[in-house]
Amino acid sequence: MEQQALLYEQLADELGGMIAGRILRPGDRLPSVRRLAHEKKLSVSTVVQALRQLEDRGQVEARPQSGFFVRSPPPSQNLQLAPHTHKRLARPVAVDINHRLMDILALNNRKEMAPLGAALPAAELLPITHLQRLYGIIGRRSGLLLDAASHTAFNHPDLVRQLVRHSLAWGQPLAADEIVITNSCTESLSLCLHAVTKPGDTVAVESPSYYLMLQLLEQLGLKALEIPTHPRHGISVDALEIATRERKIAACLLMSNFNNPLGSLIPDQEKKRIAELMAARKIPIIEDDVYGDLHFGPDRPWPVKSFDTSGNVMLCTSLSKTLSPSLRLGYVAAGRFHAGLLTLKTLTSGATNPITQLVVARYLESTAFDRHLRGLRRACERQVMQMSEAVLRYFPTGTRLAQPQGGLVLWVEMPAGINSSVLFEDALHAGIALVPGDLFSANGHYSNCLRLNCGNPWSPRFEEAVKRLGALAAKLALRGNPGERKR
Repeated sequence: MEQQALLYEQLADELGGMIAGRILRPGDRLPSVRRLAHEKKLSVSTVVQALRQLEDRGQVEARPQSGFFVRSPPPSQNLQLAPHTHKRLARPVAVDINHRLMDILALNNRKEMAPLGAALPAAELLPITHLQRLYGIIGRRSGLLLDAASHTAFNHPDLVRQLVRHSLAWGQPLAADEIVITNSCTESLSLCLHAVTKPGDTVAVESPSYYLMLQLLEQLGLKALEIPTHPRHGISVDALEIATRERKIAACLLMSNFNNPLGSLIPDQEKKRIAELMAARKIPIIEDDVYGDLHFGPDRPWPVKSFDTSGNVMLCTSLSKTLSPSLRLGYVAAGRFHAGLLTLKTLTSGATNPITQLVVARYLESTAFDRHLRGLRRACERQVMQMSEAVLRYFPTGTRLAQPQGGLVLWVEMPAGINSSVLFEDALHAGIALVPGDLFSANGHYSNCLRLNCGNPWSPRFEEAVKRLGALAAKLALRGNPGERKR
């Protein structure tokens, strides 16, 4: 067994070296598995293991019925880095985006629109058929799933076991007794905010910040304190330290792995620093890790939760981006706040559907889940790269992009003077959905930015949509964009 492992690692290193030295170039097809096995005098299984290791390293990709190919370099090697749009620490402000945002999202959801708005993977990238089959099997074989009281039996033990197993590579695995299964990541975030804040409190958030987080703050009567966030390295820990020293902060709400909309990734040493700083100041951290499994690098990044030694971090996530948004299944690993969250869950929505919990547990325990994640990650990275290249090709000169390290969205910064809210209206008439940048800020920043969904396989339809969107942006630049807000 040790000899076999050594052989496949040797083959992976040999092929990887040829790729690094550009003997094998992006797009080149590797020799077939049988040919490599014959030429190297190895077993087929050893060759397959070597190729899978190269997949995990991000050097090759498998194409159905075609074999293995050298992957193209990610766009981050070619694109500029969008800077901070504002540098001064803002004041806490009341959030007021719900009414406008709901109208925009409703328009984005129209079937005839090119879906560049909502951050969702295409259905064909998800294991929907497999999940539907599991619903049928479990419905026939598990007849007692509907006899439990809806306000007492919360977590199916099989699902909790799989969630803990999935976290084993995080440095500090989750504890089974801190998990509360919820109806979505949104419910998890809402429960956490309810547990540690009261109306009028201030919550520190990234800037730009996912608009749903801002919606929750508005609903709960909370103020947002925007902390400058680097498009590649995430929230400024220095700015967070100053803000929490000078102001009373009730909680810190962040996405450490692939912030939406930037796709940024906080380095491990900064995650550890955040965990220690907030614990010392007794400020709870609410961490949204919904994109953690959609990493473009070889390894799944650890969340801030992995560096928490005092139960101060509440980790929230769901399976909406990896399995299906229709499952409505998430969870929160609540640390020392578990009891309070369980009470809130009881009083608000009760237990999460037990049949869905068992369906997901069965899928997570199968080998299909890891295979699916590998394919989905490759698809998301490829689609982000294709979207990036198209934006640079068709948008006005001076347009800059973030460099996502995971996830499925792209943050676009257009030249000053192009108002993305005006562009949204023009795009709407052209049948193109997007989300204007100022909806990612309680202070109305980022009016010349927008977020694009990269969750769909690239096609001539999306190429044409980006081309038309770029032409509309160019027209706004030429006429000076009279809709630009002053601030």
